Amino acid sequence: MKAVLFYGPQDIRYENTMIKPLAKGEILVKIEAALTCGTDVKTFRRGHPVLIKSVPSGFGHEFSGIVSKVADDVTNVKVGDRVVCANSAPCGECFYCRREEYNLCENLNLLNGAYAEYIVVPERIVKKNTLILPDNLPFEKAAFCEPLANVVHGVERTDIKAGQTVGVIGIGPIGLMFARLAKLKGARVIVAGRNPVKLKLAEEFAYADEVVDLKKYQNPEKIFREFSDEKKGLDVAIECVGMPEIWELIFSCVRPGGTVHFFGGCKSGSTVSFDTTKMHYGDIKLMSVFHHTPKYFRQALDLIALGHVEVEKLITDTLPLAKVEYAMEQHIAGNAIKFLIKP
Repeated sequence: MKAVLFYGPQDIRYENTMIKPLAKGEILVKIEAALTCGTDVKTFRRGHPVLIKSVPSGFGHEFSGIVSKVADDVTNVKVGDRVVCANSAPCGECFYCRREEYNLCENLNLLNGAYAEYIVVPERIVKKNTLILPDNLPFEKAAFCEPLANVVHGVERTDIKAGQTVGVIGIGPIGLMFARLAKLKGARVIVAGRNPVKLKLAEEFAYADEVVDLKKYQNPEKIFREFSDEKKGLDVAIECVGMPEIWELIFSCVRPGGTVHFFGGCKSGSTVSFDTTKMHYGDIKLMSVFHHTPKYFRQALDLIALGHVEVEKLITDTLPLAKVEYAMEQHIAGNAIKFLIKP
């Protein structure tokens, strides 16, 4: 088959590779739609210690497709089924799984290789995180289940309520989906960013109540406070950039009694500083949520299938497999939200 393989930072190659024979419990999926992701862009730029264990490695992790082959002992899907598969599945047995903290599983089964004509899905993901699609749901929409599942998890854990004022800094696809789900919860939403394409989508996809161009307004703390109820500050502040200086900035935008959600992951070893007086005496809740679980993956599919989240609006363009490297470069240049890759 044709596939894009990762050999090292800024070294991905479109080439022929063999399809691995199926082992116990595995399935072979013919990929109909794959999506580019910020994590893939980070991996392309500097590698990834968790996702890339050895090279060459499969690359890409958001996809949907048709079951092409199944191992003899697979019972929950069959050849011809239209499916979406998550990029991971918890073991169910470790310290964290026993506490139902499945996103923190010590033995998380990870899957890469979506930028290819076919992908072999491991047994655990087949059993726990492979879903059959509704007949009328297009593959390109279904491929959004994995990124949306992260956001569904984040929104539920943040406990966003109707009437709250929610602010989001960083309006890539994750930030835009946070804003959209906050609106579905009944919150008043203000978003801030610099990219004109993303600012437009904050209106047309997320339906944000207020969209702030940080190229024109340099002080988001002041703007967020002005927008908030009685100008006290945000009830919920969400960071979706992953930069220490933005973590510190978003902390300054929340009101006493509010919640700060640091969703954007910073580079390993980063540190931040907060005013402990404001944090302690202001009774501010600080939190981060990582990854998703089978529960949230299912909820993401339901939201997409019901039309509550119009994920197709986030597709910048459709590209063939041979242009994945071009897609990475366009992301780095700030010219894309998500590319749909069609093998």
